[in-house]
Amino acid sequence: MLALEQYTTVTIALVFFASAVVIAVFGTKMAGYAEIIADRTRFGEALIGSVLLGAGTSIAGIVTSSSTAASGAADLSVSNAMGGIAAQTMFLAIADIAYRKVNLEHAGASLVNIGQATVLILLITLPILAYSAPPFSVWGVNPLTPVLIGVYLVGLHNAHRIHEKPMWLVKETDATRNEDDDETHDSRSLARIGALFAMLVAIVGFAGYVVGETGIIISERFGISQGVVGALGTAIVTSLPELVTTIAAVRRGALQLAIGGIIGGNMFDALFIASSDVFYREGSIYNAISGRTLFWMALVIAMTAILLIGLLRREKQGPAGIGWESVLLIGLWVGGAGLQVMLG
Repeated sequence: MLALEQYTTVTIALVFFASAVVIAVFGTKMAGYAEIIADRTRFGEALIGSVLLGAGTSIAGIVTSSSTAASGAADLSVSNAMGGIAAQTMFLAIADIAYRKVNLEHAGASLVNIGQATVLILLITLPILAYSAPPFSVWGVNPLTPVLIGVYLVGLHNAHRIHEKPMWLVKETDATRNEDDDETHDSRSLARIGALFAMLVAIVGFAGYVVGETGIIISERFGISQGVVGALGTAIVTSLPELVTTIAAVRRGALQLAIGGIIGGNMFDALFIASSDVFYREGSIYNAISGRTLFWMALVIAMTAILLIGLLRREKQGPAGIGWESVLLIGLWVGGAGLQVMLG
């Protein structure tokens, strides 16, 4: 562990923001490599965005949640996961603003992304059930934790089947962007691209660990609740790669990769809870969190449901050039964040 407690508050803050810069800069480079891998492997932008880009850009978050859980900071650990999912879902609304041609959910329609959003709702609902159930753990791990991992893996398998043999088809319009229209051209080998991607994951992962350690100290020194620091501090910092990579992918026209990266990243972020439960040694982490963290879980479910409706409805043009779901997503996140800050 890093012995950061000996340093001044100013130094801790500088380390926190320096780690944020590292996460944003190196995490951003992942999107370009993920798009190349999607084209070379032919697995599809939505699936690669969900698995590779989603997990890769989330590495800082899972390190943060795991390290803070190991330190006994249950609320910070889980709220970091939930706040990250909420922020990243809101990032899609920002990307919708950046894509001025038509509503992003219309142009980037993908059945894989719809399926993944449905699985995400299930992944967030299960921990709420565990929170409401009597405390129970085996060797300090709740039985729901392996179930969460199983649901995630089944969801990935289901996404692959949907991509290979879809039973429903997305209606093509003049505004729909097909991933075949976004071929990349890079002379480097797939192995080299994969190695570079893995190196970036390692760098971003270490920066995420530093963010988690400094986040705990900031919470203690300023007397801010772990829920607020996790959901609005470490969560946003560790989610910066998703914001930048999503906007970058949208500007390149890789819309399914952008949406898949967010939804897939959110699915992977839900596993932060499972990882946190393993590293939290004081019993089941589901029964150690507060109602404030439960609030973020409910907010995530509401925001994901709205996004899912937007993907199904495929509104072509809404107010100010963006879809109604984007307006609602921004409103929900701002309202939720404001309420949590007011509560202190």
